[in-house]
Amino acid sequence: MSEVRFPKHEVDQLLLNAQLRDELEPYMDESIELVDASQMSTEDENKFLKAMLCWERSPVIPISQWFEPELQIPHPDTLSDRNLSKVMWDAIERLAEQRVYLECTDHLSDRQLYCVLFRDILPATEKKLDLPENNLVWKLVDLDSDPELWLTYYADDQQRYQWEVENGRIPPVHQTAPFQRKLPEPF
Repeated sequence: MSEVRFPKHEVDQLLLNAQLRDELEPYMDESIELVDASQMSTEDENKFLKAMLCWERSPVIPISQWFEPELQIPHPDTLSDRNLSKVMWDAIERLAEQRVYLECTDHLSDRQLYCVLFRDILPATEKKLDLPENNLVWKLVDLDSDPELWLTYYADDQQRYQWEVENGRIPPVHQTAPFQRKLPEPF
């Protein structure tokens, strides 16, 4: 009988798989059974298991604390419009450095967007995952949160048509959002 030999890379992947499964053991629940590992390579399964382990071990902390030092911005009432815009853009750039991206902001003035950053985004508690492909996208409006606003400024023709078919109503007239911005995007 001949001996079965695995390429070194595959042996390394199998050893890593066993190690990851051991490390995940304390966190195991029925959710792991939802993934059919037989449908993926050992390398892809290991990527998935690493992501699960990272999720389980990652802290849930305010986004402002993802930074060293903590990202704190002044209260909106203490800033002139010009200073507010500068601080807002600096904060948006810093958020992108931590892979936090904003979408659907063009209906808000700089002051309104700054208030959202100050009141909602920076204090929000989220899992800080240390995975290079993990982005946190903060969509300020969508079909569920505000259909009229989303349809007016952000929905494309196909989305508007789909909404019309599903709701039996004509969507609001599409308009260009009043505050066009070029925000950092995930790459």
